[in-house]
Formats: sequence, structure tokens, C-alpha cells
Amino acid sequence: MKSELPKALTLLRGEPMIKHLLHTVEGLTNEKPIVVVGHQADLVKKELANSCEYVLQAEQLGTGHAVLSAKNALGQETETILVIYADQPLVSRETLENLLTVHLAKHPTITLATLTVSDFAEWRTGLEHFGRILRDQNGQAENIVEFRNASEAEKKIKELNLAFYAFDARWLWQNIDKLTRDNTQQEYLLTDLIHLACAQKERIETVSVANPLEALQPNSREELEMLEKLI
Repeated sequence: MKSELPKALTLLRGEPMIKHLLHTVEGLTNEKPIVVVGHQADLVKKELANSCEYVLQAEQLGTGHAVLSAKNALGQETETILVIYADQPLVSRETLENLLTVHLAKHPTITLATLTVSDFAEWRTGLEHFGRILRDQNGQAENIVEFRNASEAEKKIKELNLAFYAFDARWLWQNIDKLTRDNTQQEYLLTDLIHLACAQKERIETVSVANPLEALQPNSREELEMLEKLI
């Protein structure tokens, strides 16, 4: 982002990206949201003050490791864990409520949000590298293939994984230690839990998101400016 600030504090319409998310999740539960901090943690804590709880990820070893860092803070009685990323500031309250409603009603292992796009032209170019949703003959989600691992046919799939997740907590903690760093990033990746659940034949539910703006993750000043204009 060509900034000394951590990405979560990058301003979007005059407010840090993570504050947009905190406004969105406010009141979803009676608990304060848990923010996993690492690089420049003090700046994030100073900005957000007592609006949330904090967990320190001392080493930045990937998204799966970030979730694992929050295990003790979540407590043993937590049944459902909602995971969202700090750099997707436009996720809507409606999407998160739908995600939780489906998860609590159908009791799957994982419920995730998906987006179907018409193409990857213009401002949708940045979505092309999202993971693709693979479905079986009955229309049930059976796997997610990352763009870098997808075949040419799979890259043509227009249903994307947005990385908004609701997890069954018991399954999550029983399986998160199975993640490895055997990937190009050498990180513990949260998306590998989706592959693991699919391999175990666990049930995965999906919630469709209508507005593609909810998926956008600005990774440069140019993309941030484009997002400001789209809003």
C-alpha cells in the first residue's frame, strides 16, 4: 500500500478499513470481536481502543495460524466461530447475518460465502485470483481449488470463495493442528481447512453474496482509489 501503516488501518473514506468491519459486526453477538494483531500491533490497539479484544500473533505464519492464536481467547464454550479478514471492508451486515443463520440452522462443519461473477473484466480483475468453488452433481460444494492450482477448465468457473467463514468450533480445534506449511507461501493457510473438511466428507454450506464489492481487497493505492470511486 506504500504506507507505514498496517494494512488494516489504511483509510477508506476517511476511516480505517478495519473500523468499517467493526461497525458491521457490532451487535452480532454479546461478545466483543477478537482482533488478531501482529505487525505494528500497538498502532492497531491505539486506534481501536477498547472496542474489541486483542490476541497477539507473535509470528506471522499465515491465516490458519492467526485463527489458532485466538483459540484460548475464544474459550471452551464457544460453538460457532465467525472469521473475516480485516482487508475486506465492504462485507455487509446482511451477508454475515445470512452466513450465521444458515450455519446455525443447518449445523454444517463450515459455512462460507461465495460470489458468482459474470467475468473478470474492468474492476473485477482483482477477483480472478480468488479460489474457485467446485460442486458435485447434486450442487453441493465439495472442494475449493486455489487459482494457482486450478486447471484451465477450473479457472473458467465463476463462483468464487470470498473467505468469510463460520466454523463449528469443536471441529475447528480438532483439525487446525493438522495444517502444514507445505505450500509456496510456507504458511498455515485457513483455506486448507476447507480442503481438509472436504476430504473428511464433512458438510459444507454456502451463502451467495449478490454485491461483488463485498469481496474486494485493495492491495495497492491504485486499487484503493478504484474502490473509493466504486463506493
